[in-house]
Amino acid sequence: MSDLLDDPIPGQNTPEYTVSDISGEVKRTLEGSFGRIRVRGEVGRVFKARSGHLYYDIKDDKNVLACTTWKGQVAALSVVPEEGLEVVVTGRLTAFGAQSKYNLNVDEVSVAGQGALMALLEKRKKQLESEGLFAPERKKPLPYLPQIIGVVTSPSGAVIRDILHRLRDRFPRKVLIWPVAVQGSNCAPEVANAITGFNQLTPGGALPRPDLIIVARGGGSIEDLWGFNEEIVARATAASEIPVISAVGHETDTTLIDFVSDRRAPTPTAAAELAVPVRMELLAWTGEQSARLSRAATDAVQRRSQRLRDLSRALPRPDSLLNNPRQRLDLIADRLTPALERGVQNRRLQVVKLSAHLRPSILRSLVGTRQETLRSLSSRLSVRPIQREIDSQRQNINRLAERLSTAQTARLDRMRQSLETADRLRETLSYKATLQRGYAVVRAEGQVLTTRKQAAKHQSFDIEFADGELKTGPSTPSPSTSKKPPKKDAPDQGSLF
Repeated sequence: MSDLLDDPIPGQNTPEYTVSDISGEVKRTLEGSFGRIRVRGEVGRVFKARSGHLYYDIKDDKNVLACTTWKGQVAALSVVPEEGLEVVVTGRLTAFGAQSKYNLNVDEVSVAGQGALMALLEKRKKQLESEGLFAPERKKPLPYLPQIIGVVTSPSGAVIRDILHRLRDRFPRKVLIWPVAVQGSNCAPEVANAITGFNQLTPGGALPRPDLIIVARGGGSIEDLWGFNEEIVARATAASEIPVISAVGHETDTTLIDFVSDRRAPTPTAAAELAVPVRMELLAWTGEQSARLSRAATDAVQRRSQRLRDLSRALPRPDSLLNNPRQRLDLIADRLTPALERGVQNRRLQVVKLSAHLRPSILRSLVGTRQETLRSLSSRLSVRPIQREIDSQRQNINRLAERLSTAQTARLDRMRQSLETADRLRETLSYKATLQRGYAVVRAEGQVLTTRKQAAKHQSFDIEFADGELKTGPSTPSPSTSKKPPKKDAPDQGSLF
């Protein structure tokens, strides 16, 4: 007690202290008497300052103990205090003389008993469910055959060996392992960072982005699995664009990530079975589908071939299809030559009729009449206007004469071309072209014979070939070929060739 006042009040031997002396002595007494202690109680109000320090109360049914966790200590807490949660806090008891208060500097927080953990879990579950993170419509479908699978787990446990072994047996795939702590205070932040990190990878990059994520851990107590009940893990899983399969614990273990993930697997081995199909079963199914497709295609071809054969039997023969066109062509060819000749004669007659109106005497009389009319009109007009009018009319006449000459020439050219075209068509469709193909025209007495009945009435014929005509007469039978004279009643038919 070195800071005693030098001059005590006379008649009193009680020493006097300053306020700082008392505060310091109380602080030393508290820290020396209690040291590092553990306190159990219910979390009261919780306040996090802008500086990052955490202030909260631990209370029971009678008293309240103020607690402080500094900014550097908050990250090491395995459980963040929440109002109403029963916890066991560990720290050092100290005093704050500026406000005459004592408090507990807490550096470790744990939940007091499994019942409190379940109450906290139920509270978080209701909060996340109210935000819609458990809704079935937001769950993404798993890819049927992922190319790359990301696994978030401990790299040294049996879980990763079981997953790799199951994938190798069913359908080998590329696996990216993100090592994390699967229990303790580092579990939740590392798992959340792993899920976020997989989503930030570039598809098809040097380290490709996985098509599916498996978050796996073996079984354990609720305290061991508590990292997967943290809110940051649930929110990271809900925000993942890659489908997530949760395989935490055994079939009876349930964590928050199971409700938020897109699919829950009872065990890590079951997660591998959900991730990929069985390769041999897929190959067998593919072969079966290929056989079915081949059979279906063969049956379809056979049915269509049979249908085609049935329809082909109902079609007429190609020769019968050409019979009618051949007959029409023959009829038109026979009628073409007379029609062309009549057309030429009609055109010639029209030309003669038109030329009769253009006799020189009529033209001279017409010109004379026009000249007389012109002289009578010119005598009544002055010379200069008349001359101008005459020049104008002469120009008009010259232009009209040129147009008339051009039109007449063009008309004659068109008629000549039309006549040449008709003549070429006549030659093309004439029977002369038919003679070039080996046919012949048989005439008798100037008439064309087309039937055997007509030919039987004549004894001599004129046969026209492509290179000329051949005349035939009655033939005298040879003695070597006929011993009996012909009957008088039978007329001599002659020979066509």
